[in-house]
Amino acid sequence: MTAPHIYVTRSLPGNSLSALHSNELPAVESPPDTPEPPSRAELLSGVAGAEAVLSMVTDRIDAEFLEAAGPQLKIVANMGVGYDNIDLHAAAQRAVTITNTPGVLDDAVADLTMGLLLGSVRRIAEADRFIRSGTAWTWGPRDFVGLDVSAGAVLGIVGLGRIGMAVARRAQAFGMRILATGSRATSEEARALGVVPSTLDDLLPHIDVLSLHCPLDPSTRHLISAAQMQSMRPGSWLINTARGPLVDEEALADALENGHLAGAGLDVHEFEPQVNERLMALDQVVLLPHIGSAGDATRHRMATLAARNIAEVLAGRGPLTPVALPGA
Repeated sequence: MTAPHIYVTRSLPGNSLSALHSNELPAVESPPDTPEPPSRAELLSGVAGAEAVLSMVTDRIDAEFLEAAGPQLKIVANMGVGYDNIDLHAAAQRAVTITNTPGVLDDAVADLTMGLLLGSVRRIAEADRFIRSGTAWTWGPRDFVGLDVSAGAVLGIVGLGRIGMAVARRAQAFGMRILATGSRATSEEARALGVVPSTLDDLLPHIDVLSLHCPLDPSTRHLISAAQMQSMRPGSWLINTARGPLVDEEALADALENGHLAGAGLDVHEFEPQVNERLMALDQVVLLPHIGSAGDATRHRMATLAARNIAEVLAGRGPLTPVALPGA
């Protein structure tokens, strides 16, 4: 039988696994330091006999994976705030604790959201590509005109949780007006920022920019589909730093190609890591490779929190940031 161990699926920054280096814990088994994620076969082999797994959002944690681990598996600590890569029902059936890393990445994702928003609506990335093309140019009064965010532009935030609230604080500092859905839309902090609580259907016709910050689950897949895009104000923009499948990308390409939407900024993609070829061909779309939390200190805090969750559970204590399992 495979000796008990802690399986870490990707190489992590610095000393973020220090919480796992104890004589009281199983040995840590890390994969080679390669840029590519482990294959499915490598995941199933690596998890065999593990008491704990430190997983990434790119790892599919399902019944097959949990079965390959064996009955001694106690915890899967996902390095990310989202956990749509995990079959929670399968974990509940096997009494496997699931944790995530909320809170520690809020500011990094909010910073990236505002950068992506500005890069899109002020056409920064588009203008950069134009310069690099070597095309001859001179200043013109109609060239690369975009949205003035500080002139009272309206931002719609779908999912005013921790990250959404961090985005709202930044947007308010830029002079944007904010409509929002979500758990904190009626909170005291939201009111202080001038946030107007709304429903998705009510806010869509009144915003200049829509920014998504809700989790992905069966109820939110294609939350923004053709019908919702048609309800958006003509010439508005879509920003997604949450999860790709929240958006029907074929419908998005249609709305951009026919001119109903002015542009989009996407850090995440519906069929990640594949990127929609129609969107790739459009100058008014800014595309990033899922880098919302990619700050050095942030990634270190994420990995450290995941490691601490494992250490707590294997020591017989409760996890720090558990994910509620069905039936719990």
